[in-house]
Amino acid sequence: MRIVMFGYQTWGHRTLRALLDTPHEVVLVVTHPRSDHAYEKIWDDSVADLAAEHGIPVLLRDRPEDEELTLRLKEAAPDLIVANNWRTWIPPEIFNLPRHGTLNVHDSLLPAYAGFSPLIWALINGEPEVGVTAHMMDEELDAGDVVVQRAVPVGPEDTATDLFHRTVDLIGPVVEEALALIASGRTDWTPQDRSKASFFHKRSIDDGNIDWTWPAEDIARLVRAQSDPYPNAFTHHRGERVRVLKASVSRGIYGGTPGRIFIREGDGVVVVAGAEARRGRSHGLVVERVRTEDDRELPAVEYFRTMGGYLRSSP
Repeated sequence: MRIVMFGYQTWGHRTLRALLDTPHEVVLVVTHPRSDHAYEKIWDDSVADLAAEHGIPVLLRDRPEDEELTLRLKEAAPDLIVANNWRTWIPPEIFNLPRHGTLNVHDSLLPAYAGFSPLIWALINGEPEVGVTAHMMDEELDAGDVVVQRAVPVGPEDTATDLFHRTVDLIGPVVEEALALIASGRTDWTPQDRSKASFFHKRSIDDGNIDWTWPAEDIARLVRAQSDPYPNAFTHHRGERVRVLKASVSRGIYGGTPGRIFIREGDGVVVVAGAEARRGRSHGLVVERVRTEDDRELPAVEYFRTMGGYLRSSP
């Protein structure tokens, strides 16, 4: 098959690498220009550079809406478009252009966690597994029939970084299996159960701001979801931003006002957490490692040398 690839960052890079390992011919690559967005500077292996290394023509686009792109696609005469981490909507006149349509690769177990940053949102929400789905593209984003889907479990200490590495390694096998099925003439794909669908927005720095009324379990997952190299979960102490690098749920139950710096426990410092904290029904969050605004990383027991005071959502 003749294939055009739409993709960006490491997800697109892995997809193109997988395509190059198949017997199919990649005839054109469309990718985004490099971005200054905090989340788009992470895992930013260049799709354009990989394509150039293999002599594949490359088009840089923010959106696939110009006449030149449409003309180049028609000239390329693809049998299939394969997309992964393309950041904008692809219109029907493009995704329906190839005779086999367009295969989209998405790093969630669709229909759940369509949209953006699915691994981070899934970890925050305590999902037991994450994965990769290859589906046929239709007019609704990430909603088409499933061709191949593979899952991996989420461990109790896993970070978003761990899950990224585990799921990005699924891209090659998923792409190869999906292409083999499509090339064989199969079209009996599995429709998504739209009653189970969810759609999430792109992460921003503000989404890492800790809300101390959340249960400690949820905040601990937020910390793991915002692991390096992602922008870390953060709070404010005495007017300065403090990033929380490692945290866990306290053994004890601690009552009081959410955000109160309370007591040492184990290797960390307990911060009161949870909407029910005032009733003495909540575990606290044991903050274990922090990073200051001047980029010093240190144990929380060294940073919080005295107990008392509050952690807040703003300076």
